[in-house]
Amino acid sequence: MRVTFWGVRGSIPTPGPATLHYGGNTTCIEIRTAEDDLIILDAGTGIHALAQSLKPGEPVDAHILITHTHWDHIHGLPFFTPIFIPGNRLKIYGGQDPVTGEGIERALSVQLQYSYFPIREAELNANVQYETLKPGTTVQIGAASVTPFLLNHPVLNFGYRVEADGKALFFTGDYEPPFNIYASGDREFQAYQQIVDEQLQQVIWAMAEVDVLIVDASYTGEEYPSKQGWGHGTYQAAIQQAAAAHVRQLIFTHHEPGRSDAQLDAIFAKVIARHGGGGVRYHMAREGLQLQV
Repeated sequence: MRVTFWGVRGSIPTPGPATLHYGGNTTCIEIRTAEDDLIILDAGTGIHALAQSLKPGEPVDAHILITHTHWDHIHGLPFFTPIFIPGNRLKIYGGQDPVTGEGIERALSVQLQYSYFPIREAELNANVQYETLKPGTTVQIGAASVTPFLLNHPVLNFGYRVEADGKALFFTGDYEPPFNIYASGDREFQAYQQIVDEQLQQVIWAMAEVDVLIVDASYTGEEYPSKQGWGHGTYQAAIQQAAAAHVRQLIFTHHEPGRSDAQLDAIFAKVIARHGGGGVRYHMAREGLQLQV
């Protein structure tokens, strides 16, 4: 597998001179199998740059896996130019919203309403299909096996395990490790802690021994107490997950929109000095980073 990062920022795009190195586009990751299957993890604004990298005139057969439908993970979809070209095929995968009961087709149809976009869904020229996935049920995409796992976030959110060419990758999307909502002295603490521990163990099982683990690491340990419950993880939690799952490479992503390149450099150096090691290779995700797995 070849993995390329096109968007690594969380919440909102952050263009400007202070973010040139890591980039300001929101989440989008390209996976190419040895058979050249095109799998795209999330459709943040980085998907527009991905589209520009494709060879002009060649037909596109793309499989887009949406972790969840918050704006920063879908708002590049209407700007993925292959969607306007006849002969191209796009298949969009994701979960069923437990509140509305709608499948992943809502991710595009909501954005292409008259009030928000000048082109209607009926005017798209590519062949666009949708597949609503079930947690734990593996689907085959070309040479790749893809399994979605439910992960903690303030909306239905899938982490994806992708296996192809004898290698494995796991991407969390936006993920906050579950935590105990009760104080240690509360009567409910022990029972709830058992639930938390079981959920954490299930996530580690899903990540087990992957070659590449890509994790939402929005906050430092010092910042996290004031952000608890917002649905995002920390660098330290990502390192703990990588160690428990025995992964080979760990990539921190979903960078906070307020962070400059210099701040991300400083955080990475500090985190690795304190918590790194254990035979794991660490990377800070940046636009253009490419890994041959």
